[in-house]
Amino acid sequence: MRKIFKKLSGLSGKITNKAADNNEIDDFEEISEEEENEEYDAEEEEEIDEEEIDEEEIDEDEEEKEWLQNDFEEGQLSIDVYQTPDAIIVKSTIAGVKPEDIDISINNDMLTIRGRREMYEKIKDEHYLYRECYWGSFSRSIILPLEIEAEKIEAVLENGVLTVTLPKAKSAKEISIKVLEK
Repeated sequence: MRKIFKKLSGLSGKITNKAADNNEIDDFEEISEEEENEEYDAEEEEEIDEEEIDEEEIDEDEEEKEWLQNDFEEGQLSIDVYQTPDAIIVKSTIAGVKPEDIDISINNDMLTIRGRREMYEKIKDEHYLYRECYWGSFSRSIILPLEIEAEKIEAVLENGVLTVTLPKAKSAKEISIKVLEK
């Protein structure tokens, strides 16, 4: 573009002041054609680059989908954890899961809840209007803030809500010690 501008600015004075030399006009036309060819080549290169980028983006999108599918092979269970004076309580909504499909384990100070929610009815993807429910394996592990009595843990599934009661160990209870004055 600079070449064209320089040539034009040089020609403009000559054309207005005197008739332009045919050689100068031919030179200008040659420069214009060269510039157009360079611009056309640059556009072709950009299109090729864009096609390569589009293909790379498609590959990246497919890789991301595969990664997400692998990431979601096991869903994370939502939980509420609170404490009473005697226990730590863990609650979770696990609608549609049978008690025999739930595994609860304790390893040192870590509680793990695992299970599987089965989809019994097979529905084609194109028939869905919304698809938000998670079907498949799920798990959740939490580190317990206090020592518990593992042999006294209770788990109850009622109306789709799992309640795990973890009794606090005797040593974990807060004991108020009265200070005596001597």
